Amino acid sequence: MLRRLLLALAALFIAAFAALMLTKTLPYYSFEKGIHFLTTKSDETNDSPWFRAGFYIHITTSLVVLVLGLLQWLPVVARRGPRLHRWLGYGYVGGILALAAPSGLVLARFANGGLAAQVGFSLQCVVWWLATWAAYRAARQRQWPHHTAWMVRSYAVTLAALALRGESYLLYYAFQTKPIETYLTVTWLSWVGNLVVAEVLLEMGLGRYFLREIMGRLSRKLGA
Repeated sequence: MLRRLLLALAALFIAAFAALMLTKTLPYYSFEKGIHFLTTKSDETNDSPWFRAGFYIHITTSLVVLVLGLLQWLPVVARRGPRLHRWLGYGYVGGILALAAPSGLVLARFANGGLAAQVGFSLQCVVWWLATWAAYRAARQRQWPHHTAWMVRSYAVTLAALALRGESYLLYYAFQTKPIETYLTVTWLSWVGNLVVAEVLLEMGLGRYFLREIMGRLSRKLGA
């Protein structure tokens, strides 16, 4: 009961964050260069077709996979049957492998903060892609425990956007770090920290819980 309550609270928190991100993302679709985050970029960067394509692809698909990934962890969705789970999974996996992670690599090339930030964001995208691919491959091989564990890791990296903003506020307001110190710290902490938490939760049985609550409802129809 406690685990279900915590899962429900986490789901509500992620859903609220997704809604907030939507409100933050919508102004960018005016395609103006001098707004919000884009004001931190040079004119040369803002004029680069690679940067602009990568930016709009990334902010769009990252929000979509955030929501699709959340839906996959909800038992109420599992009750709808394997077809919905499968198609949501295709959207999540395809969105990351084909769009969100590759476009993130493009943006990493233009990251503020120099080489440390560029490497940090690049590695995040590579790990995100590999974890998602491993989850997809395990599903194709009907190795449901491995599929569940790798999906937990993949979604942990997906949630780096949430962690980055939360950790930025914490470091800046609680520890009064300088902006560049905050930025470089969360560049790495947002996804590495999430993966560490994911591994701890998997060791505590989170994977087995999802395997029982989500995959357990689907295994018979999926042919496990």
